[in-house]
Amino acid sequence: MQALCPQCSQKIVIDDAKVPDRPFNVRCPRCQSVVRLGGKGAPASAPSVPTPPPPTPVDLRPAAEAGGGPPSEDMRAHMMAQLRREMATGEESHRPQALVAFPDPAPAAAVTLTLTRMGYHVETVDEFEEGARLLEQGIFQVVATARVAAAQGRPESLYQRLARLPPDARRRLFVILIGDEFKTGEGTQAFLVVADLVVHSRDAGTADQVIRSTVAERKRLYQAYDEARKRFDESPSPG
Repeated sequence: MQALCPQCSQKIVIDDAKVPDRPFNVRCPRCQSVVRLGGKGAPASAPSVPTPPPPTPVDLRPAAEAGGGPPSEDMRAHMMAQLRREMATGEESHRPQALVAFPDPAPAAAVTLTLTRMGYHVETVDEFEEGARLLEQGIFQVVATARVAAAQGRPESLYQRLARLPPDARRRLFVILIGDEFKTGEGTQAFLVVADLVVHSRDAGTADQVIRSTVAERKRLYQAYDEARKRFDESPSPG
């Protein structure tokens, strides 16, 4: 698949084997803007006419740093996070948000399809470190990734970042871990790796029902928890 970045006219080439069936986002390698492309099921003309990108983020660097030269990795991550926040407050803001960070396109596409059918707007990335950066936005309700640690000297992976979340923030996320080491739906395994659901890689394409039912059950559980905590907070103190 080939497309042109509407921001800088850079040609973007994507391996056809990695193109999902649904529309998806990619980053321009030159200007780092987000380009929306049609998936395999889109009309042939769709990939070559991506939707215009959101407004360019404001450069928040100090004047001394805002001079020539490419932005630092931290600044690039900050700019991308701001850009994605603007996207999330646009036409997709009324839909719950999900993040899928997985390098293998087959399981990633399968889980993405399930979450999309459940009504989620899904952000997909194939790098665990990028997933960890996106998590900082605080806009996601569901996260699907693998139990992978970053290599020495690399930024932490999404799984490592999830493990460091404070309890209240972690409680608001439904975490799906995908990997060959898991038995799909096994509660003990999920508990040990601090996940809400584990899925074997080969089952990702057939795990639609278990994902739906587990997400629904978890919503009911925490709705009851939140209501009970609210009643407790509103109750008069003894004495």
